Amino acid sequence: MHGDERAERIADFIEPLRVEPGSKVRLGRDFDPRDKAGLKKREGVELLRSGVELLAEYQQRLAAQDTYGVLLCLQALDAGGKDGTIRHVMSGVNPQGVRVSSFKVPSAEELDHDYLWRYAKRLPERGGIAIFNRSHYEEVLVVRVHPELLVRQRLPGHARGSGVWKRRYQEINDWERHLTDNGFKVVKIFLNLSKEEQRTRFLKRLDLPEKNWKFSAADVRERQYWDDYQRAFSRMLSATSTEWAPWYVVPADRKWFARICTAAILAHTLIDIDPRYPEVDEETRKDLRTAKRRLEQEAPEGLPADPYAARHPSAGKKKRG
Repeated sequence: MHGDERAERIADFIEPLRVEPGSKVRLGRDFDPRDKAGLKKREGVELLRSGVELLAEYQQRLAAQDTYGVLLCLQALDAGGKDGTIRHVMSGVNPQGVRVSSFKVPSAEELDHDYLWRYAKRLPERGGIAIFNRSHYEEVLVVRVHPELLVRQRLPGHARGSGVWKRRYQEINDWERHLTDNGFKVVKIFLNLSKEEQRTRFLKRLDLPEKNWKFSAADVRERQYWDDYQRAFSRMLSATSTEWAPWYVVPADRKWFARICTAAILAHTLIDIDPRYPEVDEETRKDLRTAKRRLEQEAPEGLPADPYAARHPSAGKKKRG
């Protein structure tokens, strides 16, 4: 892919995580939360470092080209590792080009609009990356598991019928198709956590005083709906993994492996876009050469006219783009 061997390796690595569009998913049957693709943690650290470097390289191109934007949607149950994944995977990129949005309980203002309104407000701009820590898929997950939340949205009667979830899947698919058609790539990752690993992480938050702030009694109450959420996730993955915006189910019981997978999926998206640095026209090149001569003429006596070129003799000969 574009002569980059890394692209082919990444594509092969993430292919088993991709939900085939049109397939019927059952999480417990189809995806193992403890899978690590035969990797050891030591190998994983090096792979993550390489992935972060790759993201940094391609993010610069994305920003310079200013044509495409990327939306990364992260979904998971409580303690699924969304915050840590964002922190580690995005550690090497320019923070000016990334915006993270976390969506909590809708405000009164948000409830006065359609359910996609608050998410549309946080979409990326061209050249940028937006990360949704939880996303518009909450509207077919938590709202489906807790239908009383649908009542709070004050929908007209015809919009609350038995076909509401099927209709929302279609509306979300259409919205994401609209985004991709206009140059905004949608990357969707579900961090697949096992019930036992969630229990272990909850206990760690209770056992360590410095992690107590991360625990909420509501987390344990919500755990009672585990089976309902598994069904809701399975239905969501089946209905909304599309050719233009496929889902990736990432094993999340091992945090280090989840971070490698997320970095690889995001890198694959950027490599596929293949953003290029803008080419300047000949008139602009003339202006650049004039500016360069003027700056070189200002060099103090005894110092090189162009210190950078003196240290990097081949810099001006490199192919641009």
